[in-house]
Amino acid sequence: MSWDCGLKYMFSMSPALQQGNKCILHDKEELSRLEMVQKLAKDGCRFLQNHGKGPEVTSEPQSDEAVRLCVRERGHDVLVFQRVSSELTASVRGGGRDEAKNRRYVVVSGTPEKILEHLLNGLTLEDDRGTTQGKESETLLDDFLLTYPVFMSTSDLCQALLGHYCTKRHRGKDGAQEALGRKQKVLHLVSQWTSLCRDFLREDENVKVFLKALYRCVYEDLYEHPTLEKEVQELQKLYQLHRRHAADDESPHRNSKTLFHQLSLKESRLRSRSPQRRAKEVLCRVYVTVDSYLSVKVSGGAAAQELLQAVAERIGVPQAELMLVAITFPGGRLLLQPQDRVFSSSLRSVGRLHVCRRDLGEVLNLFTDNSELEQRTAHLLSLNTWDVAVALTSFDWTIFTSMHEELVYFTFTRHVCSNQNTALELLLQRCNEVQLWVMTEVLLCSTLCKRVQLIKKFIKIAAHCKAQKNLNSFFAIIMGLNAAAVSRLSQTWEKIPGKFKRLFSELETVTDPSLNHKAYRDSFKKMKAPKIPFLPLLLKDITFIHEGNRTFHDNLVNFEKLHMIADMARLIRQCQADPVGNGITQKSSSEVRAYVDNLHVIDNQQTLFELSHRTEPRA
Repeated sequence: MSWDCGLKYMFSMSPALQQGNKCILHDKEELSRLEMVQKLAKDGCRFLQNHGKGPEVTSEPQSDEAVRLCVRERGHDVLVFQRVSSELTASVRGGGRDEAKNRRYVVVSGTPEKILEHLLNGLTLEDDRGTTQGKESETLLDDFLLTYPVFMSTSDLCQALLGHYCTKRHRGKDGAQEALGRKQKVLHLVSQWTSLCRDFLREDENVKVFLKALYRCVYEDLYEHPTLEKEVQELQKLYQLHRRHAADDESPHRNSKTLFHQLSLKESRLRSRSPQRRAKEVLCRVYVTVDSYLSVKVSGGAAAQELLQAVAERIGVPQAELMLVAITFPGGRLLLQPQDRVFSSSLRSVGRLHVCRRDLGEVLNLFTDNSELEQRTAHLLSLNTWDVAVALTSFDWTIFTSMHEELVYFTFTRHVCSNQNTALELLLQRCNEVQLWVMTEVLLCSTLCKRVQLIKKFIKIAAHCKAQKNLNSFFAIIMGLNAAAVSRLSQTWEKIPGKFKRLFSELETVTDPSLNHKAYRDSFKKMKAPKIPFLPLLLKDITFIHEGNRTFHDNLVNFEKLHMIADMARLIRQCQADPVGNGITQKSSSEVRAYVDNLHVIDNQQTLFELSHRTEPRA
């Protein structure tokens, strides 16, 4: 195994070790900083000076971006590091301050196996987790666990981890201690993995086989390494296994080939990693006319009778007069019986759902039933604006807290597995529905004075949502008021008092898209968690990262890109954090919750513009 330094130095290893490996360094000072160099030296590596004519060296120091370390095996790069620097300030004699650079290396690309090996090499145990190196290794671990399905199947990861745990390449007293450290690192990784991805791992058969085999290995190692008792107890809690089961089973070392064969069954990567933790409740669109629907919040196992009851209560029509019909294809209708399930196993409705009277007529006519419209407006005006904002925030927070790895999954598989109903999709749907709800309520109000009151009410609700740190509903309301069909109502906006106009202008500045939404980003950054971000912008950011960077470079995983995507997933985790324990939601009246949970909206833009021109015709 030969190693070559880009300037004046090279070092080589004994022929007994692997052949054909090559590593390029750009600065001889970096040799002492590399952990892998120290390990190579321990294995009999010798350093030689290259007396040949080297490249011309300039006096200017190289930038960190230009300094990369490439590890090669059999003539191919398998791991690439980049040097990064951070400023360190130290006190010196005389009260001064000495600025120094702390240079280290981070992995930017590599093969899946080498990335995992590097991760385990650098992983710190409990005593070192508070140090800078410990924090960096934990971040790398988090990056790997959040994004590994992009480049590695779950079964391959199980096989690799079991191989690292069962390795017997260490000899002597120091070797035994190093082997124990490697086993503890593997167990720490598995603990973090099962904690982060517990819900969908629970359903994976490959993981069940792996966990059982790992438990056997740890149990058998207790005699040689008693310090693993803590890990055994943790495995018992996580996997609900008992020691007597491991004592009765055969040793995993004798069955390693059979076990590896079981684990090596290929998965279709991310497609099989679709979130098993589906939302317990879904937003179901039930059309009451051709152009408008009720967004009803029901459980995924709801029957037609339950959905029909919720719709009847919301629109004030006796349930006995209604029936639920699914439009399965153009012109085709399927009458749902009371006990029929509305959703399939993937939480998709059996078709476009319509509620009709028994004579198959529409439930109401939005344009002619003036008494219904007046009652609708009066009901909304009677609700307290703070309570409405609380109900909106509570609704969004329930969905938002169920989001975990969905962001990474959605980024890479939105076109592959569109049959999955994730919390992220529900929150995006909710944002769109709140915007349509604002437009619908304003445009269905035919009286000018009440329309002015409605807009004032929505401005206050938006301000309350911002105060409650719910930026998703806040944006939706402002966008609804700024929609062309509403903003063109000049007679209505002229009647809005100056105080509300100024408040609306202040709220609009937060939604200003200039400078890549700088106003929103600055405002959101100042807010303390828990808080709900504006999800469409978050998806725009992660899509920009995904589309603007290749996932693989020369068959190497672009881990730099995956780190950026993992940062976005960590942002959601930080927003969900509640260190004080106060929560983001507050209590609201049942009447307000029932109204907000089942919004009645018009989703046809042409219909909305027709209502706008009917409300205020062109001059």
